[in-house]
Amino acid sequence: MTGGSPFSYTWTPARPTARGFSTSRTEVVHLTIAFVVLTFDLVLLLSGAGALFGYGAKALEGVSVGLVVVAALAALTGFVGHELAHKLSAQRKGYWAEFRMSPFGLVISVVSSVLGMLWAAPGATVISQMSVADRREWGRTSLAGPLANVAFGSVFLAATLLAYHFGSSLYGWLMLLTWFNAWFAAFNLLPFGPLDGAKVLRWSPAAWFVSILLIGAFAAYATLVLYGFVSPFLGA
Repeated sequence: MTGGSPFSYTWTPARPTARGFSTSRTEVVHLTIAFVVLTFDLVLLLSGAGALFGYGAKALEGVSVGLVVVAALAALTGFVGHELAHKLSAQRKGYWAEFRMSPFGLVISVVSSVLGMLWAAPGATVISQMSVADRREWGRTSLAGPLANVAFGSVFLAATLLAYHFGSSLYGWLMLLTWFNAWFAAFNLLPFGPLDGAKVLRWSPAAWFVSILLIGAFAAYATLVLYGFVSPFLGA
């Protein structure tokens, strides 16, 4: 998600940023905390430790290094990569942009994961100096996040196809990472509240429609493959 102006957050930086990448100790700390919490959330879900799965805390005893790695990769690409894409898009245009976590949102994510689901609003990339009236800049910057997820998802899908072709045991995990990125992109394109889709829609209904159509199809395909309804090559 992106913030700043009436779209979400209001933030005034101590000083403007020059074009190009810049960060701060505060941003690194906020991103790290959000990343660790989301990785923990995903470990709970993937291990079946959430209460609604019926396994409870005993499920954590069987958590493998591989599962933790997959959870971390999902959080790193699906969430951190998404937010950094917003940040880089804004900073390339000379705007101040940094991620700020939402403590309440992170608590909700942990509680929902314990219950066997995930509702995560860990924070947003806050952007300042961008004109409220500049819908084009807001729309393009907001679209950068979902497009980053599509890029990551496509890389994981390519690896999935190779793993499937060669009968590798990594196939299922790679498909899960594909699915996670595809659905994170599709969810963020919903045209509601502070989600990216609302800003993209304000900028260009056509761009939003094409984006949600193609990314939604990608997410649907990933779901069908992940749950075994079709093969990755669209075979029955």
